[in-house]
Amino acid sequence: MEFLKILPLRGPNIWTYRPVLEVWLDIGVLEDSPSNTIPGFYERLTAWLPTLVEHRCGVGERGGFLLRLREGTWPGHILEHITLELQNLAGMQSGFGKARSTSVRGVYKVVVRSRNEQVSRTALHEARDLILAAMQDKPFDVPAAVARLHEMVDSLCLGPSTACIVDAATARGIPSIRLTEGNLVQLGHGARQHRIWTAETDQTSAIAEGISRDKDLTKNLLQACGVPVPEGRVVESPADAWEAAEDIGLPVVVKPSDGNHGRGVSTELMTREEVETAFRLADEEGSEVIVERFVRGNEHRLLVVGGRLAAAARGESVFVSGDGRSTLLELIDTQINIDPRRGSSEDCPLNVIRLEDDAAVRFEIARQGYAANDIPAAGEQVLIQRNGNVAFDVTDSVHPDVAATAALAARIVGLDIAGVDLVAEDISRPLAEQGGAIVEINAGPGLLMHLKPASGEVQAVGAAIVESLFPDAENGRIPVVGICGTHGKTQVARIVARLLQLAGKYVGLASSEGLCFDKRTVDKRNCATWAAAQKVLLNRSVEAAVIENSIATILSEGLGYDRCQVGIVTNLDPSCHFGEYYIETAEQVCNVLRTQVDVVLSDGVAVLNASDPLVAQLAEYCDGEVIFFSSNAASSVITEHLAQAGRAVLLRDGVIVLSAGVQEVVLFKLASVPVAESERQQLDNVLAAIAAAWALGISVDLIRAGTATFEVERADSSAR
Repeated sequence: MEFLKILPLRGPNIWTYRPVLEVWLDIGVLEDSPSNTIPGFYERLTAWLPTLVEHRCGVGERGGFLLRLREGTWPGHILEHITLELQNLAGMQSGFGKARSTSVRGVYKVVVRSRNEQVSRTALHEARDLILAAMQDKPFDVPAAVARLHEMVDSLCLGPSTACIVDAATARGIPSIRLTEGNLVQLGHGARQHRIWTAETDQTSAIAEGISRDKDLTKNLLQACGVPVPEGRVVESPADAWEAAEDIGLPVVVKPSDGNHGRGVSTELMTREEVETAFRLADEEGSEVIVERFVRGNEHRLLVVGGRLAAAARGESVFVSGDGRSTLLELIDTQINIDPRRGSSEDCPLNVIRLEDDAAVRFEIARQGYAANDIPAAGEQVLIQRNGNVAFDVTDSVHPDVAATAALAARIVGLDIAGVDLVAEDISRPLAEQGGAIVEINAGPGLLMHLKPASGEVQAVGAAIVESLFPDAENGRIPVVGICGTHGKTQVARIVARLLQLAGKYVGLASSEGLCFDKRTVDKRNCATWAAAQKVLLNRSVEAAVIENSIATILSEGLGYDRCQVGIVTNLDPSCHFGEYYIETAEQVCNVLRTQVDVVLSDGVAVLNASDPLVAQLAEYCDGEVIFFSSNAASSVITEHLAQAGRAVLLRDGVIVLSAGVQEVVLFKLASVPVAESERQQLDNVLAAIAAAWALGISVDLIRAGTATFEVERADSSAR
């Protein structure tokens, strides 16, 4: 089983809208050995991966793939399913896969959904090794392979907080582009984009973030605006901390001024020894230490997004109960850490408690007169952790006054997304009734507690963040014009870009002649590529994008955009594309060009050459409208299309017209457009560009002027 080539198709492709890995697999002599002819293969494979029973395969029912295994299938098909299952077991859900034979005996194209290229590549190699081991009756350590992949998923894939925002954006039809190997993601394209970094956005003020890190400053600002906060002050030493505690009145809280996640926070301190010890714990975590009044009640985290409450969680203190035999260390493991909701990964809403790593927990049990190896009496309750564990959903219980106070606090600090920490005995009552108070405001708050609460409902916090960035059903899209075909693509791209510029748009153009922004060429190499298209969509100045795609680009990289407003197919000469990528028939070439039509938005337009039968038949795959262009106004395709009130750009009696059903607008005589007079191909290019401009809503006057002067302006530009 030899991998001849692995192609990362990062955009829409002939297989699917989503990124995939396409593997050219040579199975050699195994072409004569389907799975049902290999003794013990089925038994070993299903014993190693019992979850394969969930693969429905083409059978369409649970156990479908196993049925195919028993009946006999080939290694390419098996590789597809094993790769998908290894990715699933590693935590990177992947449901799409295909395996297809090529014109070369024993060579297959195997395609698997790839959310991360590195993970999918590794999964492919692990899957091949596993299959060969099962065939040869050799050992294979499946848990170790899954563990390796899981580690890669944790380090390379988006974290759950960022992923939930991206998923919410995708559900809204908003495109996304990952900008780094971390969690920096662009939502939307060009001038209509926003960026997120976990729970921070490009709307998050640096000043507000700086204020939120300074707990003392935050408290002073909130207090000045009438938000209830516990009185307190910054202290310089353990002795100063005790002096502040006496002034405020016991009990008190000691915490770092710029800490987070509850680290270094000690609560309900009653003695000088406790206060001074707590000072040293807080001092290790932050630049300054604060002593403030203790507010009785449970800790709560309220997530405020765009001035509104999006979610709320409550914290709970953690106790162990003595049995007269076990040490505290043992009780923590058997009564607390055994909880499946606890763990070190981001998938776990509660943290594992390790005495050796948590000075605050050691301090808490010391306050009660215990050490780690002490044995509490049977039935005796020992408090292990006062704060933390804020993972119990109470969103539906929050009193409107409390929600309004939290939103006001976020607005005072200036954060678009804020984690508001408050203490209250009953979140369903106003704070004033119970002496509750806001104790912290956090920028970039964690979302996991709301996505995977220890109890209660999951909250749609990702959707709330997306709505704050893209209100009123905005989708973050700019007009994208995608162009493919055998001939004429580059000229069509140039004309369309020119017409968009005349309409006042800042245009990004990626074509085989280079990469241009507005009227400036930044790269003169062939830029009809996935990478160049991405550069256009990343540019925050770009208001419209024109992107040329060759058939080779679609086959080797995929399209550089997920959807487009206008998709143009100029023409098709299948023979020009035979011999590469195992493309051998006109039908296969048509399937490649169909990709451009498939990605047209439902409110978009496919511009197709009615004079080319292979191109005209692609109309049925368009989700949006179709505008045909043709120099033969009497063709049956045009006649039928106009009879159904469709639109077309035509040459009739030496005049270019815009036809919509029975209505026509005369654009200009062919003789007045030098670029269109020279040859048939040039004429088709002009008609295609005019159709695209019409689809984009560019005025007839601008289309006339831009088309008539195109070659003159291009010549002047070249001379300059």
